[in-house]
Amino acid sequence: MFAVNFTHPIELVKTRVQVSNEGVISTCSSTMRNEGIGAFWKGIPWAYCREGSYTAIRLGAYAPVRDAIGAGAPDAPAHMKFLAGALTGAVGSVAGNPFDVLKTLSQTNKSESLPLMSLVGKMYRDQGMSGFYRGVQVNIMRAITLNATKMGVYDISKGYVVETTGWKRNSAKTAFFSSFLAGFFMTVTVSPFDRVRTALMNQPTDAKLYEGMSDCLVKTVRNEGILSLWKGFIPIWARFAPMATLQLLTIEFLYSAFGFKGI
Repeated sequence: MFAVNFTHPIELVKTRVQVSNEGVISTCSSTMRNEGIGAFWKGIPWAYCREGSYTAIRLGAYAPVRDAIGAGAPDAPAHMKFLAGALTGAVGSVAGNPFDVLKTLSQTNKSESLPLMSLVGKMYRDQGMSGFYRGVQVNIMRAITLNATKMGVYDISKGYVVETTGWKRNSAKTAFFSSFLAGFFMTVTVSPFDRVRTALMNQPTDAKLYEGMSDCLVKTVRNEGILSLWKGFIPIWARFAPMATLQLLTIEFLYSAFGFKGI
């Protein structure tokens, strides 16, 4: 949760790039010029709530789930490690979806920020409880892909780093290099899901622009081309790399502190 304070501005830029025709530099400059530096932290209360639900589940439950399905050994099949990451990611995404929706609406709002409960009330009044779960299907797919890639690549990379360098598996150096690799591959696999998710969650509270994930995907590719699914790649990577490193170093410390086997 602490890492969000530093990565939230990057995510705000990423989200605005995805829903506009502006680039990273122009988005940063227009946000600073028109809204001030504080705008880069719009929606951060919802980001805290998201990290406390989605991220806590997908990271905290990974090692116990991995061990429960028999993939705890260093030489366990890679697909079992990816499966453990996918399972915890899917469960976490359902818990965090309402906060994702509210965070996205707050980040793309370029006018004066709505009070937290006003935004919740407006969403509930216009769409009911279903409004908080708009985009949940693609969010689950995104989380499955993200966590399977993140935890799977991280787990496997640690083995390669140890074998290549001779460092200990539980050393900070090993965790740092492995998490940096995981951050890059996460960006490659997750960007298309992230693009569609942002479009679905950014719909006005009182309007429905897409019928669902497939409709949004088809319209996005038809109107902007296939490469638009990787729109915002640089800010996504800029967020994922440090976020993955901080989160994975922290979770390794917590596993050790509470007597759990490390990743």
